[in-house]
Amino acid sequence: MKFYIIAGEASGDLHASNLVKAIKSINADAEFRGFGGDKMKATGVEIVKHYRETAFMGFWEVIKNLRTILGFIEYCKKDIDAWKPDAVILIDYPGFNLRIAEWARPNGYRIFYYISPQVWAWKSSRVKKIKRDVDKMLVIFPFEMDFYRKWNYEVEFVGHPLLDALKDFKTEDLRLKTNKPVIAILPGSRKQEIATMLPIMLQVVNDFPENQFVVAGVNSIEKTFYDELIGNANVDLIFDQTYSLLSISKAALVTSGTATMETALFNVPQVVCYKGSSLSYFIARRLVDVKYTAIVNLVLDRPLVKELIQQDLNKENLTAELKRILFDESAKKEISEGYTELKTKLGGEGASKRAAEIILKMTR
Repeated sequence: MKFYIIAGEASGDLHASNLVKAIKSINADAEFRGFGGDKMKATGVEIVKHYRETAFMGFWEVIKNLRTILGFIEYCKKDIDAWKPDAVILIDYPGFNLRIAEWARPNGYRIFYYISPQVWAWKSSRVKKIKRDVDKMLVIFPFEMDFYRKWNYEVEFVGHPLLDALKDFKTEDLRLKTNKPVIAILPGSRKQEIATMLPIMLQVVNDFPENQFVVAGVNSIEKTFYDELIGNANVDLIFDQTYSLLSISKAALVTSGTATMETALFNVPQVVCYKGSSLSYFIARRLVDVKYTAIVNLVLDRPLVKELIQQDLNKENLTAELKRILFDESAKKEISEGYTELKTKLGGEGASKRAAEIILKMTR
């Protein structure tokens, strides 16, 4: 049985790799090829394009690189046709994957979508295309079932795959400069966002001399890139050991995205940060229809963790909020209790296995 699988960023690479392992645990002969990253490659997926080549963030950035992105889409279509898989599995990454689905299903390929595009946040009209082009949507947040039901489209809630990733996690020893309490800095996984976020996050380092700040780097980006941004800042830099870092952290500064969920599941108080280009943010404000940026807050439907967005993301606000979550016992208690509620809402472990079983059953 052959599956073509497409992930376009680090979080998708992680969840796709766990899904591949789950499918192979049921069907050891399953073959995989597609777009993704190192974690997928490690599970035996033949990677034809790495996500570091294909990831673009922000409306304006996508427009600037549209010709390149369309070229990748055409390349992907040709590669699918040449390999002729039994099914195509799409992992989030909607701008790319919905175009692939639109082409693939009329051409006879069965389409599974694991981790829904955030159609509940913006462009809900895309549900019409999803209903037309996707055989089965596998969602990871409970509120997504209700959203799709309003559109008369039944989806499967399988739970959040991060719970599986954490179940298999084993702490690694981090060699840090000091034994001071650790504050994690998670600036993102793409050069564009790291270049924007990291310099702002580093501004608070000297205000917390009793702590050791540690930057979580990703192996897909060269060390020299981080070094240029860090300069003389008194921080440590580790690569691909984010979970080990979170396991020892007292607090974290986190770029909005999957990392906010990972931080919550490690029970680490956090400040959620985001800043994009002025044009991209201007467009997003007019298109996005959600109360919160952080997934943690969206799932709980309340502002449990502080969000510092655009002009609110500055040294003064970062320092104030970091002090609050480090030293205010009532704030720490509220966050911890909220995280416990979050884990319950996410449905427990086994998302990857449940998704694998549905995909294999429908592909026979």
